[in-house]
Amino acid sequence: MNNQQNKLVVFQSKEIRRIWNEEEWYYSVVDIIEALTDSPTPRQYWSKLKQREFIAIELYPIWVQLKLTAGDGKLRQTDCVNTKGAFRLIQSIPSKKAEPFKRWLAQIGQERLDEIENPELAQERMKEIYEQKGYPKDWIDKRLRGIAIRQNLTDEWKDRGIKEQRDYAILTAEISKATFGMTPSEYKEFKNIPEKSKINLRDNMDDLELIFTMLGERVTTEISKKEKPETFYNNKSVAKRGGRVAGNARKETEKELGRSVITKKNFLGTDDKLKLE
Repeated sequence: MNNQQNKLVVFQSKEIRRIWNEEEWYYSVVDIIEALTDSPTPRQYWSKLKQREFIAIELYPIWVQLKLTAGDGKLRQTDCVNTKGAFRLIQSIPSKKAEPFKRWLAQIGQERLDEIENPELAQERMKEIYEQKGYPKDWIDKRLRGIAIRQNLTDEWKDRGIKEQRDYAILTAEISKATFGMTPSEYKEFKNIPEKSKINLRDNMDDLELIFTMLGERVTTEISKKEKPETFYNNKSVAKRGGRVAGNARKETEKELGRSVITKKNFLGTDDKLKLE
């Protein structure tokens, strides 16, 4: 599958742009409208529909703006909807194609369910996406392994009673600080990654940075499984210890190499590749 196929899906010969965002597909609203209505002016159609069906009656917007490739090849902010939003949009458009389009969307959703049932399918999909974005194959292998290790760690934290997203962030920051001397937010700043962006820090790490990230999280998982900490404070202590093991290994490596493992190197500015989470 090439990069164009990843960004486009086809419904009855009509191309619909999409983008992977926050763990689900988002689709171009104007492309959906063009596919359903064959309107020669889908943007004007959407402008009137948006005003009538949502803005005028003060409904919460079903769309978000994401960057998609426009006809001129440039990335432009585009109104997009997820699958749920797409079904809501279809309800507002009189079209004989509505039911076939719903079935088409459901089929795409089934593919996602298949990946949940068989994680290997999801891993293959992620591998393809990284390949399409130009990452080296050996880097991809490490990145995917790191994702699995991270999942094992969060599962372990759930078993230890950690539930709040804020607590996950605090524990992750403890590991990162002990491993690299920086929290993830500080690390993103160091690599000149926009502070409020959704760009994934780990997608900007090189091989060694990924390896020591994995080490810190894996050791934390093993300590937690062994000691079964019952309080957040104890989990925080375990996170520091796991990170410290990776931090010590990093420092020893730096002595041997005569250079820092931590690098400002990132992959920003290369085909919008870093928006994959």
